[in-house]
Amino acid sequence: MSETSGEAAAEAAAEAVATAAVRAAAGGWRRTTGIAGVAIGVVAAGAAAGVTIERLTVGRGMRRKARLALDSAGPYGALRGTPGQAYAEDGTELYYEVDDIEPADGTAPRRRRLFGRKPPAPVTVVFCHGYCLSQDSWHFQRAALRGVVRTVYWDQRSHGRSGRGVSQVRAGEPVTIEELGRDLKAVLDAAAPEGPLVLVGHSMGGMTVMALADEFPELIKERVVGVALVGTSSGRLGEVNFGLPVAGVNAVRRVLPGVLKALGQRAELVEKGRRATADLFASVIKRYSFATRDVDPAVSRFAERMIESTPIDVVAEFYPAFDDHDKADALDRFADLPVLVLAGVRDLVTPSEHSEEIADRLPDAELVLVEDAGHLVMLEHPEVVTDRLADLLVRAGAVPAGATVGGYGSTSGTAGPG
Repeated sequence: MSETSGEAAAEAAAEAVATAAVRAAAGGWRRTTGIAGVAIGVVAAGAAAGVTIERLTVGRGMRRKARLALDSAGPYGALRGTPGQAYAEDGTELYYEVDDIEPADGTAPRRRRLFGRKPPAPVTVVFCHGYCLSQDSWHFQRAALRGVVRTVYWDQRSHGRSGRGVSQVRAGEPVTIEELGRDLKAVLDAAAPEGPLVLVGHSMGGMTVMALADEFPELIKERVVGVALVGTSSGRLGEVNFGLPVAGVNAVRRVLPGVLKALGQRAELVEKGRRATADLFASVIKRYSFATRDVDPAVSRFAERMIESTPIDVVAEFYPAFDDHDKADALDRFADLPVLVLAGVRDLVTPSEHSEEIADRLPDAELVLVEDAGHLVMLEHPEVVTDRLADLLVRAGAVPAGATVGGYGSTSGTAGPG
């Protein structure tokens, strides 16, 4: 068989598998096999994404132990701050938490007036999480920065503790990155209405920051003093192959929106199917989240729990927005600011080449490429992300050069929760 015909055969096979997933998810089988059909549809979609059946058994015992250890103790993602709510332009409730700077005596911080003048507001560092995650994905960085600088962590619409997107539920409107940028503006208005800002975004959160800059350039000019873009992209996400053969990924890309839409319409059955195929999902999540094998199983399970908690209909609502995302020009808003661009070299979701393109657009930015790191670099190599972020905060004037950043924990299997 020639190379050309081989590629054609691979593409046809991938498209057939993915199309089967659509039919399965859409309920093409009899009622008595409905749940099984959905499960098979999910498995087929995963298979079309290059997940092999043997991955179902590799490390199963390790994953089971990790689930038990984390689910019983839950050390990761357990940090909480002062809660608050903001409201998006369509009425969606956006949940956020604030960690204020704490005086050495542990009392609540107070801002005293000097000669009748209100003292300047402190710098606030605002963390924006990625697709299918939550504010808890910043666990290690949050632990390190507590008491050092004022921070805000928020859950994007339909994620974490935030409400379901009103526009999506009532009007069936698709999510857009531009909408997420306006959501961020609502959170800033509620949680940090004054004072300098440092904006930190991972993956979709980085795109949210870019959308904010695109729509509110005056805010960036007047208040933002630093930006960190972690494992994100300014566009061309439709070209990402997720580490798969080109022929296969092209076929999957053509039918995946239909797969997700069909699955979203059968959300209740799909969630049962996801639970039935938990080991498959664990394999998929680990492959696309981490690059190294020695990640603490509890950290891996922590990532699974965040991703698993995102309903399939939310997954379907957000996915199309990434193909439309193009905010390369918005990066120019950050040209005069201290900027950190950081990515894992082995990131299959937003490849490090996308971060290099961002850095090319911002020649004064610090570019950090982390070896042996995947998409969830802030969980896989928290020490690198925290150190570089602390340096950015010093350059931005958010913390003094002599400030001591707390321990950031470790993801190694022998370390404690941090």
